Amino acid sequence: MESTHKPKQHTVITIGTFDGVHIGHQKIIQRLITVGKEKDLEPAILTFFPHPRMVLQKDANIKLINTIDEKKDILSNFGLESLIIKKFTQEFSRLTAKEFVEKILVSELKAKYIIIGYDHHFGRNRAANIEDLKAFGEIYDFEVEEITAQDINDVAVSSTKIRNALLEGNIITANQFLGYNFILTGEVVKGKGLGRTIDFPTANLQIEEDYKLIPKQGVYIVKAMYKNKPYFGMMNIGTNPTVNGDKQTIEVHFFDLNESLYGAHLQVEILKRLRDEQKFESVEALKKQLSLDQQNALRFIIDNVE
Repeated sequence: MESTHKPKQHTVITIGTFDGVHIGHQKIIQRLITVGKEKDLEPAILTFFPHPRMVLQKDANIKLINTIDEKKDILSNFGLESLIIKKFTQEFSRLTAKEFVEKILVSELKAKYIIIGYDHHFGRNRAANIEDLKAFGEIYDFEVEEITAQDINDVAVSSTKIRNALLEGNIITANQFLGYNFILTGEVVKGKGLGRTIDFPTANLQIEEDYKLIPKQGVYIVKAMYKNKPYFGMMNIGTNPTVNGDKQTIEVHFFDLNESLYGAHLQVEILKRLRDEQKFESVEALKKQLSLDQQNALRFIIDNVE
């Protein structure tokens, strides 16, 4: 995947994966937007896909907080329209620092101002650092602003903490670090239809991107926009052990949405975790628990959601 966006004017730019676009990243985004206004530059983020670790270390197990499309949506919500995605390949990784600055930053992206971390390394074998970038700035006529160690630590620690919180099912903490509700995006596909038989019909969410981090199995309170209206519900991430399921699914039961959602593309916000997935001794016992879950979810929604 590579963006076709080519800046029409000179840019103020920052470089990074920005996974999560969390509260640490948001400070950098605000700085980008501020400098853009002050200096009449287009604010932009340069990111790479696939993640460099997937290419250089063959780390297929790396899980990311956002898909590329989610990241675009979130950045747009924060007022930044230009996400420039460079396809990361072995060949790209072999660009020297000079080639990267000359071909990508200056020629392609028209960079006039670069906001970057004090510990940023770039070019072949990550050989160049921020001092080298400042030296290139003298040659190619761009300024470099350094992000402090404190801000960098905020950014690095938060991404890791968010991933860990999600894997532990601690959605409230993850959402606090993100500054918005964690989302899962996918298409509604046909499931086994078991939910309908016990009066809890579900939309079976299929997520295409295998690098997307899925939170800990369990039952969650969720919200989604459908046809420009918000709908609340509860979601189960798990294997449906009561009916001897063996494959993980993501199923959402909406409280006030009764139409067929097959084929719909949904972005589901996760608000709170209710409980672990359990194996019940009967379908009747499962149904009773789902009714309790719904009561707890509605109480939370009434108390916490405007």
